[in-house]
Amino acid sequence: MGVAAAMALLASTDIAHPAMEGLFTIDEETGMTGAKGLQGGELDGQILLNLDTEDDDEITIGCAGGVDTVGVKSYTEETPAAGSSGVYIKVSGLSGGHSGMDIHLGRGNANLIMNRLLWEGDKYDARISVIDGGSLRNAIPRESNATLAVGDLEGFKNHLTKLSAEIKEELGKTDPNFLMEVKEVETPSGVLPVEEQNKLVRTIYTIPNNVWRMSPDMPGLTETSSNLARVLVKDGKSTIETLQRSSVESQKWDIANSVRCAMEMMGAEVEHSGSYPGWTPKPDAPIVSVMHNLYKEMYNEEPKVNACHAGLECGILGTNYPEVQMISFGPTIKGAHSPDERVGIKSVAKFWDYLLATLQKIPKA
Repeated sequence: MGVAAAMALLASTDIAHPAMEGLFTIDEETGMTGAKGLQGGELDGQILLNLDTEDDDEITIGCAGGVDTVGVKSYTEETPAAGSSGVYIKVSGLSGGHSGMDIHLGRGNANLIMNRLLWEGDKYDARISVIDGGSLRNAIPRESNATLAVGDLEGFKNHLTKLSAEIKEELGKTDPNFLMEVKEVETPSGVLPVEEQNKLVRTIYTIPNNVWRMSPDMPGLTETSSNLARVLVKDGKSTIETLQRSSVESQKWDIANSVRCAMEMMGAEVEHSGSYPGWTPKPDAPIVSVMHNLYKEMYNEEPKVNACHAGLECGILGTNYPEVQMISFGPTIKGAHSPDERVGIKSVAKFWDYLLATLQKIPKA
């Protein structure tokens, strides 16, 4: 929506506006490499209107930074015990959502739920062959599936049914459509060694997930969090992908190191990558006052001036353009980073009108 609005302005011949540059960056959702590649001196503008906020009554003036922490461990598969049965488990129906904006809502994480289902598997001679859970690094995992070789099939199935009912009750408010499916399949040919399986399950249980700390400065704002985004166990390799966020740089690395230590305890090779800085709020910047007053004038109500726990490119851009005033706004978007993502049609018109009015308030160069 932001790209469309910027292109419409650049293409127009009848919309009055001050001297304007359009900045379009690639890879915002998966690494922000476009913003990272922008050097100082390329842009002349002194005000950056970032068209990337998800509620049409909000004006964002700060955001969290982030870093990916990934652990990889190799193992040698074993042949399952004779007489073992193949079992396939699928966790689905979770609400998911944006791992920054929705992390404080307490929604179920499919990777953690699957790990909980597998936690006491050794009582039933259940051995993991495959786990495939989660998708994007910046999305709360909605689904996970696993294939196992199980000695005590009936006992394990009864255990899963009981535990699934408990989880469903726990998630009744946040994830009412939670579903666990179990079916018998062909017995897998290779499984994790017992020691490796125990290390994996305990490590996943140990990795920090959800809110780590709330902001002491801005009530209701998540300051620091971690998302257990992806678990893939297959063909002799276990991979765990996580994303840490914080509006405080030292806190970001504190929780990232906590995740790293948990992974290293299982013997994984761990890498931090894709680090980007947060965007420090400057509530006294003139553009904040201009847009705050304009919103009140246009809609007869106070806008919500805030910082968010998502990762916006303003923190990166501000590194090379420290004097530029930055502010973010946009139409209302729901279900970001999920198959349910959508934009409110009426809010697009409101966002467009507000953008045009803002351009009228900026002095012509």
